[in-house]
Amino acid sequence: MSNNTSNSCSKKYMKKRYLFLFPLFGLLLILIVKYSTETGNELDAQSLSECLFCKIAKGTFSTTKLEFEDEEFVIFKDKNPAAKIHYLAVPKQHYDSIKALNKSHIGLIERMQNGMINFLKSKDVDLSVAVIGYHVPPFISQKHLHLHGISPVSEMSVSNRISFFMPSFWFKSSQDVLRSLQRSDLK
Repeated sequence: MSNNTSNSCSKKYMKKRYLFLFPLFGLLLILIVKYSTETGNELDAQSLSECLFCKIAKGTFSTTKLEFEDEEFVIFKDKNPAAKIHYLAVPKQHYDSIKALNKSHIGLIERMQNGMINFLKSKDVDLSVAVIGYHVPPFISQKHLHLHGISPVSEMSVSNRISFFMPSFWFKSSQDVLRSLQRSDLK
């Protein structure tokens, strides 16, 4: 009789454990649908000329104020901030995403990371509560490489904390991207 009771308790425990997983799978499905519908196919020449981040990086999109600019990239405020501080570093040359990079891009990624870190420091941001990283396709909102600098994490909504969660298969820290490029396993 005690064996049946034990099996019954075990089955109830298993059901509760699996019920906990359903919301997580639901959130994952929502993220996949959200980001996969926002990204299209490879950019052709016409689409490239219409790329929003290309226009911003070239300074031809007048409604976006550039906070920082050098010969390789620009930094500007995200139009849909995940927290009080949310900036994007965007290279002037078009790359679809981190998946389009190889070892030859390590210097660019290092300079973008250091540029974002120095920019956030100039805004008196505590880097210990900041997120600096890249979304991984298909979880990208714009098909143009961009580095997020977000702070503080404590002000982020639950959905934004999931969206910018590190490490995950949908969001990688800038350091993780650099390590992957150095190992040449990010192609």
